[in-house]
Amino acid sequence: MLTTLITASAATLVAGPVAGMLGYRQIRRTAAARALRITAPGGIEESGFVRIGGIDQWISVRGDDRANPVVLEIHGGPGASNHIFLPRTRGWEKHFTVVRWDMRGAGRTFAAHGPDGQGECTLDRLYEDALEVTDHIRSRMGVDKVLLVANSFGTVIGLRLARRHPERYSAYVGTDQNINGGGRDHSAFDALLARLRAAGKRKELAAALAMGPDPTAWTPKQWAAHAKTVTTSDPLTYDTMKTVVVRSLWFSPLHTLRGLRAYMGAMTFSERVAPEAVTIDEGAEGTDFALPFFVFQGAQDVLTPPGPARAFYEAVTAPAKDFALIEEASHFASFRHPDRFLELMLTRVRPAVAGASDVRR
Repeated sequence: MLTTLITASAATLVAGPVAGMLGYRQIRRTAAARALRITAPGGIEESGFVRIGGIDQWISVRGDDRANPVVLEIHGGPGASNHIFLPRTRGWEKHFTVVRWDMRGAGRTFAAHGPDGQGECTLDRLYEDALEVTDHIRSRMGVDKVLLVANSFGTVIGLRLARRHPERYSAYVGTDQNINGGGRDHSAFDALLARLRAAGKRKELAAALAMGPDPTAWTPKQWAAHAKTVTTSDPLTYDTMKTVVVRSLWFSPLHTLRGLRAYMGAMTFSERVAPEAVTIDEGAEGTDFALPFFVFQGAQDVLTPPGPARAFYEAVTAPAKDFALIEEASHFASFRHPDRFLELMLTRVRPAVAGASDVRR
């Protein structure tokens, strides 16, 4: 979604002498890799390719105690693997076994096969892949249900999984929650226009007005340009992109320099899925969920504003539900404030799924 922005932001990290910056990067990566080691006797630390949907896809399973609830994370983007955030979320693994999956068109799955080896890259195919990953993890970990945690673009897939297959999931947790309204909700677009006018950004304002408020009419290129403008026009979101996302990518112990290029190439490749996603009308798809339902949203999120997320949440019927704002957070709220997100998971979600997530086969 933000390939151009990430590239520009990353350039600021390497503005100094190249040799010095690369040396410092290696020191940070080595320290992060050391901190990521799981040494607990009951822990699990696995990663590798699994055959999903006809191609090999990268999956990691990490946690300090195999007896903890199993979380399946559905990443955003599209095409933006969450594996770069492993050092920031190491604390989650003390309480949950966290499964991270690089979808086709993302991360190591994209890097391994290249753009011509991703097969069909549509929303329906990603959804079917997610079901296969779910069943693989249920079998691998010997559990009846996993806890579904989705962020950003991943929430589009996550909502469908939660609606249609409550027998596989103990609860749904959405963060950076997308609520697509078939192109009718223009609140984020109107807020963008207001910011651009206030900042005197005439060129960006003209470009936004030319695109219009209906995202279903945008091309993939326009969709990406809009996301970039939304991000750079909001100080908190732009700061999060630079200090959380770009730094996590640059210092990731899992990514070589070639891996960084592949990471950004994956996002460019996966932009083709975005126009399909924004045509969805979540209200029409349904607000009845037969499992506990949670939304934890950045209070200052301008990419996926909390207003539509809260309105959808209010319409939801579920056995249990809860909504919380993460203050001083925009998009990427769970990664900017991983400790706050973990507290919500422990105090609100885990009690609601006690028993359901722990049933072993």
